[in-house]
Amino acid sequence: MTLLRATTALALSLTLAGQALAQTPIDLLDARDSRRVDKMEQVVRELRAIVFQGRDSGKPVVVQPAETDYLIQELSRRLSDLEQTLTRLNGQMETTAHDLNQTRKDLEAQRNANIALTGRILTLEQAAATLAAVPPPAAVVLSPTDAFNQARQLALGGDFESAEPALQDFISRYGDGPKGPEARYWLGKAYAARAANPEAATAFIGAIREWPQTSWAPDAVVELSRALVRMRKPSDACQTLDEFVRRYPKASPAVQARASATRVLAKCPA
Repeated sequence: MTLLRATTALALSLTLAGQALAQTPIDLLDARDSRRVDKMEQVVRELRAIVFQGRDSGKPVVVQPAETDYLIQELSRRLSDLEQTLTRLNGQMETTAHDLNQTRKDLEAQRNANIALTGRILTLEQAAATLAAVPPPAAVVLSPTDAFNQARQLALGGDFESAEPALQDFISRYGDGPKGPEARYWLGKAYAARAANPEAATAFIGAIREWPQTSWAPDAVVELSRALVRMRKPSDACQTLDEFVRRYPKASPAVQARASATRVLAKCPA
């Protein structure tokens, strides 16, 4: 029980010291001394509690700096928390800095794109203004002869797709003129090229209505008979071929050969 006696003696000494300090006039103590007194009183209270505990239990009294260990542990925990917080904040700052740098690059690229787009718009506006200032070209009005020759040349070149509307336009304007029948002949050729057989037959009939004595007329009659065969009208085709023999006995050998071949297709009587 030596430690208990020593502890008791220390507690009594501290108690007396505390009482002595307590009797010291407050005016003679500064703030630091006041804190020391408070600390000493706290230590005295703790020692007295330890002494009484040892006396009542009869067990050895072991004084451990529990409060100090707790404070150290608490400070260590708080430092650890601060370190984690700082690490997290550093990571967030690095991410934010990276995002900010990327945003700056994107803004710079967008600014350059806007500048380029503005330049293109200005160029297009200037071009549009220039075009608007130029008067439109005067419409070229072709004479009937020129219009016919242009459409006929398209047909002769095999461009029936372009020749067809050109011939239709010519016939609508000048169909009653001297070139009207031949224009219908070439229009029939254009229709036949795309297998528009009823339209082709109508055009050929219009072309040979007066049985003209021209270089193209015999071929128009044969083309009409061919269109009738394709329309499954062999009887009409044979009658047309009979008229061909009667109206154009001096047709070229090539046209006559085509007429004979068409007669076979129509199964005309000999």
